[in-house]
Amino acid sequence: MSSRKRQSTPAVQSQESTTTVSSSKRRVVAIAPDADAVLRECRKLRDAMRSSSNETSDKASRVIPEGVPSSIVEVDELKAPEVLEGMESIALDIAQQVLSGKGFSMEIPSRAATNQLYVKEWDRIVLGGKRSSRSFLNVKESRKAAITLRVLQLIHAVLMKRIHITKRDLFYTDVKLFVDQAESDGVLDDVATMVGCTRSNLNVVASDKGLVVGRVQFIEDGDPIDCTRMGVGGKAIPPYIDKIENITSDAEFILLVEKEAAYMRMAEDRFYHRYPCIIITAKGQPDIATRMFLKRLKEELKIPVLGLVDSDPYGLKILSVYMSGSKNMSYDSSSLTTPDIKWLGLRPSDLDRYDLPDQCRLDMTENDIKTGKELLKEDFIQKNPEWMKELEIMVSDKIELAILYTIGCLVVDKQP
Repeated sequence: MSSRKRQSTPAVQSQESTTTVSSSKRRVVAIAPDADAVLRECRKLRDAMRSSSNETSDKASRVIPEGVPSSIVEVDELKAPEVLEGMESIALDIAQQVLSGKGFSMEIPSRAATNQLYVKEWDRIVLGGKRSSRSFLNVKESRKAAITLRVLQLIHAVLMKRIHITKRDLFYTDVKLFVDQAESDGVLDDVATMVGCTRSNLNVVASDKGLVVGRVQFIEDGDPIDCTRMGVGGKAIPPYIDKIENITSDAEFILLVEKEAAYMRMAEDRFYHRYPCIIITAKGQPDIATRMFLKRLKEELKIPVLGLVDSDPYGLKILSVYMSGSKNMSYDSSSLTTPDIKWLGLRPSDLDRYDLPDQCRLDMTENDIKTGKELLKEDFIQKNPEWMKELEIMVSDKIELAILYTIGCLVVDKQP
């Protein structure tokens, strides 16, 4: 008896020691002493968002402003049975054309650059009303018509099985017909516009890309997720945003970071504890899931979004995609755009304002200057005089987030 006790005691002591060590590894980071002063403006924005009783509903925001063509294409969030019904209606129309001996053709909203409109009142890009015909009897259009019909068939099968697939999966389903994934990807967007639903309603998604870390909790497909306890790298933003529910947070703002390296630095330093926030990155150009997740966080939590991007035309262009949408997805801009993101930095004026060292300054390339001049002509830039001033300065010097944290300018003080 006593022998057993002597043998079990070290095991218990070892277990207790392990527990102590593992718990001590998690560094406790307290809120910063200057948090109240730093977050004063954020709290004003947050309070204004939460106290607004006359907030425009999504339905009211879709009322077409005066001067905008009524023929613009705006898709809606549809349930699977509604999407299936729309696809079957298209298939029925095609069958009737074939039975009448005329072959078949489809009317598809044109997604050409010339059919993109910026609506100032909505602060986003939308798809115009031009349409194009895709005929199987036309030699130049027959292959594209066949691809469209095949994609309709595949997506219908996916929806009937109630599963999700990636865009890559869709391409590999019929490689000989599609040849290039760009073909199936483009037709996927065409199908969404034909049915009048969002692309996510087709149950075809892109691979995980975005990351989130910080003070936000939610349920993902039945599993509780706490983004303060997901390791240094945070949580991958799932492509199935519709499976996320019960979002809660005590954050006072969302920090949208362009570069993954800057995101990782802040995540490692647990910046979100010192200044209560949620940190998100899409590692450059934003994917659909990250854009949808950001929009949902802002709408449900009613807290401001601050953008931290490189001080170059590409950083500003990425920020504009989050805010006003992209031309490729203009038909779905209402569900993908997050208006009124505050441009926190980096701004060209920050070079002198914060006396940043010379090694932070990079010469603009010809492509940088060309992109900057093109941005100056964009409506969403021209509506903001402050952005215009910054962009004019930008054509001489640029700053990248990577340089700042490499030389130690982007550092979060750690607790001793």
